Amino acid sequence: MAKHVVLLTGTEVWRSLTCATSELRLDLTLACGQTFRWRETADGHWTGVMGGRVWTLTQTDDTLWYHIYKKHDRQEEGSLRKRRAGDSVQEQNKPEKRFKATLKEEEEDQMVVTIGQNIEEEEKMLRDYFQLNVKLGDLYREWGAADPHFKHIANIFTGVRMLRQDPTECLFSFICTSNNHISRIQGMVERLCQALGAPLCQLDQTHYYDFPSLSALADSSVEARLRDLGFGYRARFLQQSAKQILDTHGHQWLQDLRSIPYLQARDSLRTLPGVGTKVADCVCLMSLDKTEAVPVDTHVWQIAKRDYKYAAGNGQKSITDKLHRDIGDFFRKLWGPYAGWAQSVMFCADLKNFQKLKEVPYLKQPKEEEEDEEVKKVNMKKEEKGTVKNTKNKSASHRKAKVPVKDEGMV
Repeated sequence: MAKHVVLLTGTEVWRSLTCATSELRLDLTLACGQTFRWRETADGHWTGVMGGRVWTLTQTDDTLWYHIYKKHDRQEEGSLRKRRAGDSVQEQNKPEKRFKATLKEEEEDQMVVTIGQNIEEEEKMLRDYFQLNVKLGDLYREWGAADPHFKHIANIFTGVRMLRQDPTECLFSFICTSNNHISRIQGMVERLCQALGAPLCQLDQTHYYDFPSLSALADSSVEARLRDLGFGYRARFLQQSAKQILDTHGHQWLQDLRSIPYLQARDSLRTLPGVGTKVADCVCLMSLDKTEAVPVDTHVWQIAKRDYKYAAGNGQKSITDKLHRDIGDFFRKLWGPYAGWAQSVMFCADLKNFQKLKEVPYLKQPKEEEEDEEVKKVNMKKEEKGTVKNTKNKSASHRKAKVPVKDEGMV
């Protein structure tokens, strides 16, 4: 059985690209509620499905390491061995059988070589997913200059980056978020993939599946199946939204929303069953390139009131469309065109799972450390001088009093 890879066992099966942790922190970015398909499978190693492939990611200070598991590595090779073992000796000895078997092996070996040559494609896919073309450090400095509270939070929560997810996966994952919390959403999305997605591979005891296609989600049997799996009222929204997209717009519609203005894309998404303003904003921000989209839920509302003294809507018990728009406008004015990215940092910092990070003392800046070292050296020299001086004085008094140094030292 294939296992999850770990960097400590060697870098031979890993590929890498240069990426500082200030530009991307996997532990924060992959666990802050914008995606639900990544798990920490070893210390600092995250495994998940992206682009129809299973990846394990990890990082050192300035390097992002990645490994992609191939189907052939685990399943096709195993099934090929079984087929060969099941063939009779007589069948294998037939010339035409031997020729076909050899041809089959060559074709499969060629497939592995072809896959191995796709390094550029895989790196491009990873860069696109994490949007590494966006210089996060520059954005942090801009947000910090405009917002002292953000600057304070940014000292701890560096490298929180917005993903560019597949729109279908993002939309149907976020339909599951209604009245839900992250761990339960993760389980729900995983069951959705197990029920309707194509199997990809098994690592240790974990089976990985691709995200379901629109056609699979739109099938008339889906609602009943998902209700049996504990999706409740969300089962109907998932099936009906997929069917409406295919019947009214077609397979390419969600991708095409990337090329239209933010508000138009958001309003289009809101025509789907189970998609309100917050879910539509999440999809716009996390998969449709709308960096100005600011999803507003109760957490973000509390952040606005607690940390920014935002007073509008204080008498309300729920978030109306107007309040959602007003809070979004407030943060867009404060943070600028990438307001949605800045909001994700604040949202991450407010999550219960990450509160322990706030208890860790801030790391000293290099200049401060250098100054501290200089102070220590000066103090050490003073102490050494003081010790030498005191020793001389003591020695003189020892000689005058004719008291052995050994005895004086013991007192």
